[in-house]
Amino acid sequence: MTTGIDTTFAVLAQAEALFGLLPLCACVFLPILIVVLVVVGMYNSLVRGRNHVRESWSGIDTELKRRYDLIPNLVETVKGYAKHEREVLERVVQARTQAVASTGSVAQQAQDENFLVGALRQLFALAEGYPDLKASENFLELQRELTETENRIQAVRRFYNANVRDYNNRCEMFPTNMMASMFGFQKSEFFEVESATQRTTPQVTFGGAAPAAGEGGA
Repeated sequence: MTTGIDTTFAVLAQAEALFGLLPLCACVFLPILIVVLVVVGMYNSLVRGRNHVRESWSGIDTELKRRYDLIPNLVETVKGYAKHEREVLERVVQARTQAVASTGSVAQQAQDENFLVGALRQLFALAEGYPDLKASENFLELQRELTETENRIQAVRRFYNANVRDYNNRCEMFPTNMMASMFGFQKSEFFEVESATQRTTPQVTFGGAAPAAGEGGA
């Protein structure tokens, strides 16, 4: 009987000792847990930001492909009325081919797109001298579709650049910049034009005033 009581007291003493260690364990492990949660949160915020950038770039890619698809029909329509304007037409075709094949950095792709923009502007400037072309229903429909596509390109570009800005801020600002450096997160490039004269969409309307240089935005 005495042995059983002694055993019970021993168990109670051990339990009391363990409960006494709980505050010490909390003091040791709670800060570690908080640090781990903060680190995981910062890492996940970087991953989330990078994914948002990639997803928004896919929107740009979709709209650029839509424009690529419109250009061959546009060139053929113009060719039907202005066959001797071979140099301008070839420049558009070449610029489209270069833009489609562009797989470099975002800045390089933006440069190739701006080359295409310039070629399209020349094409529509050329059309001003051909009243029959400007009155063509096919040309007017292509003009409308291209205008809508350009508007969508500008919208998704602004959305992409906003995501890039937010993500780059995380890569640069303390303390997430430490996580970015530790885990190899690289800043993303803005999708932007390189000169003020190209900061507008291709002019696809006729009879109105040309937009001022510097209009538009990243």
